[in-house]
Amino acid sequence: MSHSMNTYSRIPVAFTRGERVWVWDESGKKYLDALAGIAVNTLGHGHPKLTRAIAEQSSRLIHTSNLYRIAEQEMLADKLAAISGTDSVFFCNSGCESQRSGDQARAPVRPRQGSGESRHSRHGQGFPRQDARHALGHGQSQSAAGFEPLVPGFVRVPFNDIESVRQVASHDKSVVAVLVEPIQGEGGINISTMQYLHDLRELCDREEWLLMVDEVQCGLGRTGKWFVYQHAGIQPDVVLLAKGLASGVPIGACLARGAAAGLFNRERTAPRSAAIRSLARPPSRRSPPSRKNVS
Repeated sequence: MSHSMNTYSRIPVAFTRGERVWVWDESGKKYLDALAGIAVNTLGHGHPKLTRAIAEQSSRLIHTSNLYRIAEQEMLADKLAAISGTDSVFFCNSGCESQRSGDQARAPVRPRQGSGESRHSRHGQGFPRQDARHALGHGQSQSAAGFEPLVPGFVRVPFNDIESVRQVASHDKSVVAVLVEPIQGEGGINISTMQYLHDLRELCDREEWLLMVDEVQCGLGRTGKWFVYQHAGIQPDVVLLAKGLASGVPIGACLARGAAAGLFNRERTAPRSAAIRSLARPPSRRSPPSRKNVS
C-alpha cells in the first residue's frame, strides 16, 4: 500500500525510463508518449543537452536561495524578456505560482478589484485558483468541492466573445485586468481568434486594464512562434509560463512589463528579507518587552 495521498486518479502503470518520445513501464512494455507529462516534456525524454546541463549544474551547485544573486537565473530572465517583449521576470516553481503572481500584478493598478476570465480555461491547481476554475465552468467544478468559501473577485465571460467583455466594461468598474488562455486545453481544444486577442488588447488599453495571457500550456514554441499572442501581433502586460519552460524540471515564471513589472521589488519584499536575516543574528541580551493587552 502506498503512503502517497490519493489526490489523483492514477492509471495503474509506472514508467521506469524514457527515450525521446518513447517510455517503458516496469514490465518492459513500450509506449508512445503522446501526453508528454501534460505538455511539459518539450524536449522529450533523455535529451542529451538537457540531461548534461542538469548533471553539470547539480555537480556544481543545486540551491542557494533568492537571498543571493543567481547568475543563471539572470541569464534566463534576460532571454525571456527579450523573446517576450516584457521588462522583468519573477521565477517560481509551478504554473499555479505563476498564476498567483499574475493575480498580484493587479495591485499597482487598483488594489483589491476583480479580473475577467474566459470560460473553459484552466489556470493551475493551487487553492486560491480553485475559485476561478469553479467560476469559469470548464467542467472541473468538482475539484472545488470542499474548498468553500472560494476566493472572490473574478468575472466569467464566454471565450472568443468580445461583446461580453465590453458589456462587463460598461457596467462593472471594479475590473482591472483580463486573463485569457489563448489556446485552451481542458474544456476542449478552444483556440482564440486573432481578432479576439486584438480586441482584448484594444479594450484593455481603453479601460486601463492589464491584459494577462496564460501561456503555461500553449506557449514556448508550440505554435511556431514563442508565444501565441505573437501570432496576433499584440503585447500583453503579463505573461504566465511554466510546464515546458524547463522540460520537466519544476519551474514557473511571471513576466511583466510597464506598471505590472514594478510590483515585485526590494521595497515590497524588504520586511520579509529583514526577518530572514535576523534569524542569523545572535539573540539579544536585553529583556523582552512586557506584554500589553489590546482592547
